[in-house]
Amino acid sequence: MKKQPEITEKTRQKFIEVFCELYSQKPIEKISVQEIANKSGYNRSTFYQYFTDIYELVDSVENELLNDIKRELANKELSMHTVQDALHCLDKKEHLSVLHALLGDYGSPRFLKRLKKEITLDQLELNVQQNHSLMPYLIEFYLSTSLSLFRLWIQRQKDLSSEEFSKLVENLYSRGMTPYFKE
Repeated sequence: MKKQPEITEKTRQKFIEVFCELYSQKPIEKISVQEIANKSGYNRSTFYQYFTDIYELVDSVENELLNDIKRELANKELSMHTVQDALHCLDKKEHLSVLHALLGDYGSPRFLKRLKKEITLDQLELNVQQNHSLMPYLIEFYLSTSLSLFRLWIQRQKDLSSEEFSKLVENLYSRGMTPYFKE
């Protein structure tokens, strides 16, 4: 019996959706295949038709998200705004539950490292000599700060509009925090 591709993809997406919901609430070690299957409305054997285990599922989720970023960034010019461009790629409705899971309290530091690698160092055109000894620190500061702010924004249910968030990040880099303090 041949499976219908749209049903197959719908089932796979349901497993991902349920996993992300659970992963945003508890550590991956506390999530079982049985729990994902039950909440998805399928049995365990159906889960295993799509994934060998939970870790393959999380790898699949991470890879899909990172591939989306790669595709989006491939069409952009390299600039100081590359990090914001990458974050803008993630700012899509279909990525929200995945981001809540991967960047949430129980998310994996490994994913953040992978995300940083996607925004390659040569894409950050900082006005510093390439061989300058401070370069790795400046890049780490820039990436870590941007990703940390993005993570907070996602956790706060996007309480600022995308434009407000982007402008905040840009202003913090260009002018620092001082303009936001009362005198």
